[in-house]
Amino acid sequence: MVPISEMDIILRLVISAILGGLIGLERESLERPAGLRTHILVCIGSSLMMIVSIYGFAGYESVSKDPGRIAAQVVSGIGFLGAGTILREGLTVKGLTTAASLWVVAGIGLAIGCGLFFAGIAVTALVFLTLVLFGQMERRHLSSKYYDRIKMVVRDQPGQLGAIGMLFGKHGISIKNITMHHIPEQKVINFEFVLKIPANADMMQIFAELTEFDGVLSIDKSC
Repeated sequence: MVPISEMDIILRLVISAILGGLIGLERESLERPAGLRTHILVCIGSSLMMIVSIYGFAGYESVSKDPGRIAAQVVSGIGFLGAGTILREGLTVKGLTTAASLWVVAGIGLAIGCGLFFAGIAVTALVFLTLVLFGQMERRHLSSKYYDRIKMVVRDQPGQLGAIGMLFGKHGISIKNITMHHIPEQKVINFEFVLKIPANADMMQIFAELTEFDGVLSIDKSC
């Protein structure tokens, strides 16, 4: 087998870093557990493993070699990293899309590592389109099928949770899970609500009504 040149190795690793970074940037913008650096490292690492698998054993022609063995281990091994991004909180499961993106990024790295540049670039474009365009379509048209998360900081005083719950109920919002963290020294409570919000809900109006409550210090919505 013709050995690969140093410039070709650098080219493949750089392309892997760029492609993995594009997908990681989208995940980073949504503050997902695995973001820019993780996706870059996964893509570069997969590309390196593929290069080593194909070209790293030159001179050992007498030994039976199968370049696909290392690739198979990368594909199965990435599952452990992806599993670390999946979290169950109440009735919601978070991180499935990020786990899938890590799995695909590993495949992109393998493709670039063995010289299939067109395949790697094409898949990156499709993944980026899926995450950005289809993600916006889901949030815009199918929001009633998904859970949203709202964080609030309120003063520690009676009746706060009941008043907030009544407001949500008035707008047809279902509370699926509540996490409370009491900070006595600051006399505040951090609430994190997992909500099922109807598609026709006016969130600007809801936020405006929440801010009018006495004792509500801050509101943050993270999808």
